[in-house]
Amino acid sequence: MTNISKTIVFFGSGPVAAASLAFLAKTFSIELVVTKAVPAHHKENAPVETLASALSLPIVFASTQTELDNVLKDHSFNSPLGVVIDYGVLISAPSIARFPLGIINSHFSLLPEWRGADPITFSVLSGQKKTGVSLMLIEPSLDTGKLLVQRSLPIFNDTTTPMLTDQLIELSNTLLAEYISKYVAGNVQPHKQPHPDRATYSRKLTKQDGTIDWRKPADVIEREIRAFIGWPQSRTTLSTIDVIITKAHTIPSDVGQPGDIKIIDDSDILMVTTSDGYLCIDSLKPIGKKEMPVSAFLRGYKDKLGV
Repeated sequence: MTNISKTIVFFGSGPVAAASLAFLAKTFSIELVVTKAVPAHHKENAPVETLASALSLPIVFASTQTELDNVLKDHSFNSPLGVVIDYGVLISAPSIARFPLGIINSHFSLLPEWRGADPITFSVLSGQKKTGVSLMLIEPSLDTGKLLVQRSLPIFNDTTTPMLTDQLIELSNTLLAEYISKYVAGNVQPHKQPHPDRATYSRKLTKQDGTIDWRKPADVIEREIRAFIGWPQSRTTLSTIDVIITKAHTIPSDVGQPGDIKIIDDSDILMVTTSDGYLCIDSLKPIGKKEMPVSAFLRGYKDKLGV
């Protein structure tokens, strides 16, 4: 007989959701997987759909709130609660009410910090020293629900968005394994988010976000490079060469105009002047080429930089 307290309905779509589903499926009985439909012109299924199929889990598709309401209306669940991670659809009050204990969201920030679509990237962009995971009960509004638990982890000066994502998935899995059962058993009392008036909001990134603006300070651009390493990537043109910068560091400078290129030959140093400091490029990828250290780039492209 199925243990109802170990039965959940899972909502999710992206790669973070797939990693979480893979973990949850080892501990919980997944009654249903709800995910977004992939457009017909896409060649591959979404990560959650692929995993759910591989695990022979029942799956339905809902890409909008209306579609989700209709899907859930036609189902009768044994699960006392749902779990939503990386889904991208706001869930309505009637759909939440389908579950006696509501729907738990694992949100990758210390709420009310970085509500919204991309809290991990914005944690790196902001230069903050820590972030974490918040398990909360969702409401129809954006990331405003009561908290079950929060736990933090540090952000270091070399942390990238992919690195932080992996760390937060691991932390999230740990909390889900412990607190879903506690919550179902009535051993966790949800509480309001602290200081909701101080909430900050992330957003979905666009390709334009990856265009480097040399009028920004060097430390801001360096954080963008780490934050955007997966997508949209930090793009610029060095003289006539289109490149993606993949790693850099900063040094002080009070001379030059933003965008000016400087090379120190005997040290294989390539740096660009910003509004505050030099951005020293450590590795980069000319468009259409593989990533390379700056020393290799200078051997192949120095004569084209016009410096």
